[in-house]
Amino acid sequence: MRTDIFARLDREPEPPKIEIPRMSRTRLALFGGTSAFYLAIVVAVLASTWLVALDWKLMLFRPYEQWPEQHPFLDYFVTLGQRGPTAVMVAAWLGWRSWRQHTLRPLLALGAALLLLNVTVGAVKIGLGRLGPHYATQIGSAELFAGGDIFPSGHTANAVVTWGILAYLATTPRARRYLSALSAVVSLGVGLTTVYLSTHWLSDVLLGWAAGLLILLGLPWCEPLIARAEAFILGLREQWRRRRASAPSLPVASGGPRPAVFAQRGTEAGQADGAPREPVAGVGPTPGRPSAGTRTATHDRSRAHARSERTPVTPSGSRRPPRSRPMTGG
Repeated sequence: MRTDIFARLDREPEPPKIEIPRMSRTRLALFGGTSAFYLAIVVAVLASTWLVALDWKLMLFRPYEQWPEQHPFLDYFVTLGQRGPTAVMVAAWLGWRSWRQHTLRPLLALGAALLLLNVTVGAVKIGLGRLGPHYATQIGSAELFAGGDIFPSGHTANAVVTWGILAYLATTPRARRYLSALSAVVSLGVGLTTVYLSTHWLSDVLLGWAAGLLILLGLPWCEPLIARAEAFILGLREQWRRRRASAPSLPVASGGPRPAVFAQRGTEAGQADGAPREPVAGVGPTPGRPSAGTRTATHDRSRAHARSERTPVTPSGSRRPPRSRPMTGG
């Protein structure tokens, strides 16, 4: 059993056939219903209806004062909705999945979901400019267009997307059910924790749930773009590998063949320190042609022989000094 557990951690020999979710009728119906819920929450807050009154009642109730013993634990639990820690944890898991299954789709799907989250949620936050409970100025007011960035809840939407992407990328129906239940519990808990800590209105949390669910439901529309991006990145990798394989190799080492330039330098160095060197092919004298040192010695002997022929020799064997020319004149 222990061997089977570790075998599952190894890389699969071939990429598995992964079923990519499509925009079915059920998914389209859920997307439409969630969109209607999203618009209803926005309209209810803009019109300052009963939902805004409920926001104020929960804020003035101050849940963190009613149950203070839960405060330390929930301070840590709410970090499961923060963008940085959750993105790093989920990206690490999906990176291992990408390596094991020979595909970049898990990481690219996470990147596409987070990009959609930043664009859609960020645009609504800045456009409505709602202030949070701790910065509210008038009781009963919706606190809209006041320079805030609290509506919808980013913690809640991020929890829905980052943990829900695990269920979206699951390869078996059983894993998809379990991961869907886990992501729902975490996102619900994070949203209610922000209401407990009075960092968000209840309507912020409702809109955050809807915003994150819309991104997960609409993600199949991004699958063709994800496939093209994966093919482009893998094509660049193959080009880099071919260039690296065709690059010329540098001369290696002792004991192997050396280029003529390096061999000539080694011969000159050996002549400089007096150590004998074996002749290297392509560098020594050409057959049938004397080397530079041989030509110099032959030339010196020829000059000495010519001088000896010009100088007369006496019978005793000593050289006779040259006859001086008679001086004429005065």
